[in-house]
Amino acid sequence: MIPLSTRMRPESLDKFVGQDHFLSKGSLFYNAIKNKNFNSAIFYGHSGTGKTTLARIIAREMDQDFVEINASSTGTKELKALLADADTSFHSLIGKPIFLYIDEFHRWNKLQQDSLLKALEDGIIKFIGSTTENPFFSINNAVLSRVRNIYEFKRLTIDDLKAIIFNCLNDKEKGFGNLKIEYRDEAIDTLAEYSNGDGRVALDTLGFIIDNMSDGDILTSEKVCEALQRKIGFYHNGDDRYDLLSALQKSVRGSDPDAAIHYFARLVDGGADLMTIGRRLLVMASEDVGMAYPNAISVVTSCVQAAKMVGFPEASLILAEAVILMASSPKSNRSYEALQKAMNDIRHKDIDPVPDHLRDSHYQGARNKGYGKGYLYPHAYGGYVEQQYLPDNLFESEVRYYNPTDNGSEKGFAAYLKSIRAKRNETPEHNELRKEENTVSHGHEVSHGAKISEEDDK
Repeated sequence: MIPLSTRMRPESLDKFVGQDHFLSKGSLFYNAIKNKNFNSAIFYGHSGTGKTTLARIIAREMDQDFVEINASSTGTKELKALLADADTSFHSLIGKPIFLYIDEFHRWNKLQQDSLLKALEDGIIKFIGSTTENPFFSINNAVLSRVRNIYEFKRLTIDDLKAIIFNCLNDKEKGFGNLKIEYRDEAIDTLAEYSNGDGRVALDTLGFIIDNMSDGDILTSEKVCEALQRKIGFYHNGDDRYDLLSALQKSVRGSDPDAAIHYFARLVDGGADLMTIGRRLLVMASEDVGMAYPNAISVVTSCVQAAKMVGFPEASLILAEAVILMASSPKSNRSYEALQKAMNDIRHKDIDPVPDHLRDSHYQGARNKGYGKGYLYPHAYGGYVEQQYLPDNLFESEVRYYNPTDNGSEKGFAAYLKSIRAKRNETPEHNELRKEENTVSHGHEVSHGAKISEEDDK
């Protein structure tokens, strides 16, 4: 029996749901397909987000032969035979390249991936490779250089999944439109929520439920949770996960570990996705704890990674440690505030260019333009030397984005920066004397004749 997710695959571009960040009507991606000049591409992202479906739609829209293989079950010998057939077809009277779609492309080794290079260069194939791994780590640079278009498929949103589910319930040709299934709205919400951005999971779960419902049954949240082997959470007790996430973050920010662990427990009990919680904890480590305890981000990252490795229910123990740690830590949001102030200036002020002495001086002709000239190498001065780093107009206005607190570790950073700023009040004559005591080597002001390589200036 064909799975419902396979049966419900859309066959046209306008019926495809999701990935609006690159596929929207009038986008370059959309127009390239409609204009029939779409070229090779790499699709990467989570399972069930539409990579295979979109590849098939592209081949159909462009009216080209489509060959689909899976890297986990196809070897080099089979690939070479396929490419030989493509070469013959390309040089025939028809002269059209085939569309080759390789699923799980990251599973091939370097030699297997390189087998595609000549075919790509000669234009006998148009290639789409899909992978759940980051292509910049899992795919050879030689292949990436010949495939200019790399698209990230993000998890489907709740609205995307609900649209897919409703379409299936109403489709009389491939879906359940003729059955007139009764359902509760919260059941659709639950199914979309618990599918974790995976359209395949949502549809196949829906198919399993409906195929095994008795006459007169109604699709409810209880049935969805039974099918997914999940307990009823948010929609059963009225909690909203975003309210709980907000309460968790505000309790951590307020240094109340009891309240923080309470809301964390309600998230876990309500069936919140592990990574939904993990992502919020990582943000809190930088936004709310910040420089007051800068190691918090490292500890929380380790906890989130460990939680992913073990999964629920044990993952809750590890994440609880991160929650308690942050709630019990000193707090500072000054790095967050510094970023917001800097971004506001960038967006609303006419900012002067990078000062010449800070510019890259390693390409031919840069020195003739004065780039890098007069740059003082801080390590040659014991770690600090006074010089201008901000663009001219920001420097002249004495802009300051980061103002540290006296909380936790940040108190030490505040003391260091205070001592640095005190040195800026030294007399100009004293600063000039210090500069004269240093010699210049490769464009650096270097103390005691020490030589600094060109590489150190990068």
